[in-house]
Amino acid sequence: MTIRILIADDEALLRMAFGTVLEAQPDMAPVGEAADGAQAVRLVRELRPDVVLMDVRMPGTDGIEATRQAIGISPRSRVLILTTFDLDEYAFAGLKAGASGFLLKNTGPEELLTAIRSVAAGDAVVSPRITRRLLENLRPHIPDGGGAGRDERLSRLSTREREVLVQVGRGLSNTEIAATLYLAEATVKSHLGRILHKLELRDRIQAVIFAYENRLVHPA
Repeated sequence: MTIRILIADDEALLRMAFGTVLEAQPDMAPVGEAADGAQAVRLVRELRPDVVLMDVRMPGTDGIEATRQAIGISPRSRVLILTTFDLDEYAFAGLKAGASGFLLKNTGPEELLTAIRSVAAGDAVVSPRITRRLLENLRPHIPDGGGAGRDERLSRLSTREREVLVQVGRGLSNTEIAATLYLAEATVKSHLGRILHKLELRDRIQAVIFAYENRLVHPA
């Protein structure tokens, strides 16, 4: 299966660099380039790519709004936000908008390719350990819920599924969750799949954000 990729970035040289790397892969095909968010949305509507590499800062419609619109148009398309680590609030906003992860602008070719393949397969590209670091940096930008009630979707989870969700929110890997809750790793994976389905979430990253926003987990 060939992964069809749209590159959205206002820097022509960066688009060319990404395209060169992708064209060299037998399982990838860059299908379009966008220089701003509005053009990216138009191309998502036209091309329905498997993966969109989305720069967060672009003229006009930025990458966050473009991600939100792109996911609305083509829910099966996966978005990777391109950012720098000092723009954590944008990374969080991108994940909230429906992105499946984020990449640093200076990501190396192998890491880029691994991330694209992972997200095309339905996984998030942010590892559990990196998730912990990301959420610690994002702490000032994560809503604490104030006096609002918790999401009603929580009632769909069994007691065990809620326990697994808490551990996911803490940034534990499946192996670590299995050890903590005395479960088989395959059982943890099954629970996680049901959690995502019941909560109507796209991937592990959105499950982490859900856990924080519903105050199941609190940053240290």
